[in-house]
Amino acid sequence: MLLELHPDNPNPRELKKVIDSLKSDGVIIIPTDTIYAIACKLDSKKAIERMAKIAGKKSEKVNFSLICSDLSNIADYTSNIDKAVFRLLKNNLPGPFTFILKANNNVTRFFAGNKKTIGIRVPDNAIAQSIIKELGMPLVVSTIHHEDVILEYMTDPEEIHAKFENQVDWVIDGGFGGNEASTIIDCTEDEPTVVRQGKGIINE
Repeated sequence: MLLELHPDNPNPRELKKVIDSLKSDGVIIIPTDTIYAIACKLDSKKAIERMAKIAGKKSEKVNFSLICSDLSNIADYTSNIDKAVFRLLKNNLPGPFTFILKANNNVTRFFAGNKKTIGIRVPDNAIAQSIIKELGMPLVVSTIHHEDVILEYMTDPEEIHAKFENQVDWVIDGGFGGNEASTIIDCTEDEPTVVRQGKGIINE
């Protein structure tokens, strides 16, 4: 179903429908501060498998990331973050960045293939933030690609709904999305490295 939410002040009553769906192993599509993403709650293996099936891949082959509301509980999902890396995250989040960090057992137990690293996002988007805060845990997300060979990402929520309405529980219409993905920074080695330049310029 397509659900329109105000991009700055999502209606709590409408938001509850989405939260209830996620708690029941639902899969949804949400806006972020970059592109639209397919999402489910972290502790739902059933929903993660659904997301992998939609992507047409085995779950261990999908580059899932976590989106969090802030950095307060980031240590619950990652390991060995030194002060320099934490400062880098703090200086750039919320924002259009994905930081690749070493995953701890709280993450690996939810994913097939003994996942060693995880992408962490804190999007600057009121709808995504509201969903995460109301749910009380991070969302697992994966990007939505366009079938067009020229257009890499889908931006129109009505077009997204037309394509995915039979595969997901809700498509959240938060207005037109962007067509530029997040900048990815790998923080698993001694020096953080930009592995994909997307939206946003990293503040070092």
